[in-house]
Amino acid sequence: TADDVMFFVEDLLNNEEFYPSAPSNYVVNGERMRAEKIDDHTVKLTFAAPYGLFLQMLATPLAQEPVLWAKHYCKQFHPAYNPDIQSLIDATPGADDWPSLFRARCGEVEAPNRWGNPERPTLDPWVMSEPYAAGATLVVMERNPFFWQVDTEGNQLPYIDRLSMTVVQDNQAAVLEAMAGKIDMQRRRIDSLANKPALADVAERAGFTFYEVNSADSNAMAIHFNLTHQDPVMREALNNRDVRIALSLGIDRDEIIDIVYQGIGEPWQIGPKREHALFNEQLSTQFIDHDKDRANELLDAAGYAQRDGEGFRLLTDGRRFTFNVQYTGNERPDWGDALEIIKQQWREIGIDMNATSVDRSIYYARGEANEHDFMVWNSPGGLDPYFDPRDFLPFHPQGSWQAIPWTRWYVTEGREGEEPNESNKRRMALFDEFKGVADPAEQERIFAELLQIAADEFEIVGVSSAPNLFGVKNVRLRNVPSIMPASWMYPDPGPTLPQTYFYAD
Repeated sequence: TADDVMFFVEDLLNNEEFYPSAPSNYVVNGERMRAEKIDDHTVKLTFAAPYGLFLQMLATPLAQEPVLWAKHYCKQFHPAYNPDIQSLIDATPGADDWPSLFRARCGEVEAPNRWGNPERPTLDPWVMSEPYAAGATLVVMERNPFFWQVDTEGNQLPYIDRLSMTVVQDNQAAVLEAMAGKIDMQRRRIDSLANKPALADVAERAGFTFYEVNSADSNAMAIHFNLTHQDPVMREALNNRDVRIALSLGIDRDEIIDIVYQGIGEPWQIGPKREHALFNEQLSTQFIDHDKDRANELLDAAGYAQRDGEGFRLLTDGRRFTFNVQYTGNERPDWGDALEIIKQQWREIGIDMNATSVDRSIYYARGEANEHDFMVWNSPGGLDPYFDPRDFLPFHPQGSWQAIPWTRWYVTEGREGEEPNESNKRRMALFDEFKGVADPAEQERIFAELLQIAADEFEIVGVSSAPNLFGVKNVRLRNVPSIMPASWMYPDPGPTLPQTYFYAD
């Protein structure tokens, strides 16, 4: 009811113990969203200034909080409603204050604790019966008898009574489960193009077929140079646009596409896809030719002409020009393959590289600590630039790897982090202006200006346009679209309404 939304706004969002820095989706002009209860089923939300993108944001994973936490249950973990809150904190492993207790018991938008408490009320089609916790090998969800949706004939959804999910430790284990016919539907972790031939060979015997996934990403692997590097010598190099251009020209993208992506894709930087209204040709296609001679000329002119005995260039303090890179190899082995090829290609322009596969938690910890030379990740914004512009300006605390301290400055209104350069401050101002506009044509105009600045600065280097991927589904499973978008902002298959899927006899 309206009371649950009011609980989020008044007791959580506007509580600085729970949110020292509020999620940016609910902050305008430095002020947090306010709410007024009109009746039991109506709430008026108010911002300090116009917020034209808010209704669209509510349709994405970034704005689930207003309807995530049921007050009648979660209030017991809030000191305003429970004077004996300390006893619950003491009894909950890992909880050292009431906000950590609340999150442990009521969950968060994107965290394992969301699936760890079967008692937590939810609006979801299914509820936990065997929760996801440390050491779990199986997670089970049963249909929610209070789920609010019905089909066109009045039948309560979901159609499927039980979801049983095996917890696997790596991508290959998931692939083997699919090949054995033990997975009724899966896309993530098995959708590498390298897996498709082996899966196709056993599809009929294992009882599954494929569905197509239209990636919303703009690039399969983007290189996010750390413009806020803690080492001033490396920082100087990475903030030199000509150095970034040279590194881009030193990549033979056709070779990578042929070897790693089986010839699927085209040399590409970042930005909206060609079919998108905001496609910017400069942003997406500049400096994608492989030109070693030009790359060497640019690096020489930038002050990195000196080389060591093995032919590697030297930084201005005499150290070898070396990138030490980590990537999430268990999730994306293709990134390791691509980096190995780039290492050999950059060797020809005098640049050294060491690449190491690490667990995602280590990867994120290093990035958030600003301890990286560059990070690799897929580049969003191909079909959803409005909602995930992390590669066009530093606004995402766990994704704008090109400048995490600048991101913190932006999301904390300058209280933390480091003040950005003028170009990025201009883009941040444009993004704020864009979010406040409701007229679609004006939104497009402002965002196009933001993209053009990103194109001129050329901060992030891409490799290949993101190829369309695939998922597998049981041949008996019905109502699954044959093609669907894939994006964190369109969290497939969720928006295709899995509560309407059913099994044919």
